[in-house]
Amino acid sequence: MIDDDIKELKSNLARTPTALATLLESFPVNCVTFKPAPDEFSVLENICHLRDIEIEGYTVRIDRILNEVRPFLSDLDGTRLAIERDYNRQSLSEALLSFSQARRHNLAVLSEISESEFEREGELEGVGQITLYKLLETMWEHDGGHLDELRRSLRLAHAAQSD
Repeated sequence: MIDDDIKELKSNLARTPTALATLLESFPVNCVTFKPAPDEFSVLENICHLRDIEIEGYTVRIDRILNEVRPFLSDLDGTRLAIERDYNRQSLSEALLSFSQARRHNLAVLSEISESEFEREGELEGVGQITLYKLLETMWEHDGGHLDELRRSLRLAHAAQSD
C-alpha cells in the first residue's frame, strides 16, 4: 500500500460531508421524507443512515481494528435501524451535523496512525477478513452509493415539482 493511496482515500472521505450539504441545499424541503420507491430511503433516511453507520459502524470498527487483534466486527442492519428509529421524524440538520462530526473524528484518528496500521485486520460480518485500508475503501464506496441515491432523489424531486 502506498501512502499516497491512503491520503487520497482520506481526502475523498473528508469531502463527503460537504458534498451532502451541497446536495441538501438544493433539495426541496417539502420532499426530504419522500421515498422514491418503497424499498428506498428518503433523503432524511439517507442522512440518518449515514450518521448511524458512521457512529455505530465505522467509528467502532476503526477503534476495534486499531486496538484489538483481529476483532469480529458486527454488521449493522440499516433498514431495521431506519424503521426502529423512525428516521423520517428526525432533524435533517442535526443528522447531517452528527454525521459530519463523526466523520471528522474518524479522520482525526486515522491521521494519527502509521501507514503500517492500515494493514491491521478484523473480521467483518458477512464480508470476512478486512484490513483497515479496505474498511476505508468500503466507507468510500458506501458514501458514493448514498450520494448517487441522493442525486437521483434530487432529480426526481425537481421533476415532480415541475409537473
